Amino acid sequence: MRKILPLLLAAALTACGSSEMPQKADTSEANIPTVEELAANPERLKELRQQCKTDRPKLGDVLCNRVAEATRKRFYGDGETPYTPPKEPPKF
Repeated sequence: MRKILPLLLAAALTACGSSEMPQKADTSEANIPTVEELAANPERLKELRQQCKTDRPKLGDVLCNRVAEATRKRFYGDGETPYTPPKEPPKF
């Protein structure tokens, strides 16, 4: 039993060896617009959001993730707006 356990451990570690890095897709990231470019063009952003909802595999994860980030950036802004509570407390 003592000889089998190290053998099983070695076999398990060998089976979990390093895997190859995934190959890059044919589309180059150079022609994908940046988050800032997408956030500056709301019409294009709206079109791409719809396309990502219906056909994400065709557009690719990189573009759809940038579209999502640009949408978030447009919604929340730059995040520099401080919270200003109301002058009068709410009455319940």
